[in-house]
Amino acid sequence: MSAAKDPWPTEIRLKTGGKTFAVAFDDGSSYAIPAELLRVLSPSAEVQGHGAGERRAQPGKRDVAILRVEPVGNYAVRLIFDDSHETGIYAWAYLLKLGREGETLMAAYLADLAAKGLSRETKAATATAQKNWKEPQ
Repeated sequence: MSAAKDPWPTEIRLKTGGKTFAVAFDDGSSYAIPAELLRVLSPSAEVQGHGAGERRAQPGKRDVAILRVEPVGNYAVRLIFDDSHETGIYAWAYLLKLGREGETLMAAYLADLAAKGLSRETKAATATAQKNWKEPQ
């Protein structure tokens, strides 16, 4: 009896100026995963913590982009983000999960931010919006 083979990536591309990570697998599935989702659910200890229940909310990541994709052996990639985050190692199975469950995971992330009174906007974007805001007439 053989174990089921996990899908293997056949194509990886950055799209929309690094805002989207496109990945296709040998089972015919393909996904366009937002950089924001990849960043806020990074498998790194910085985001996930060092134990159960230690995951940290990641506000201000709406406009994050991926600068580079680096191979890690034959099992994963390291994503280098424009906010200097570069410690997450994204295994193929994790990318598959993010692709398949992306909408549900994004909704959970947004709900978590809202529950904590946090925003997807960066401090700079919030400051610019406040500076440009005008009282309704």
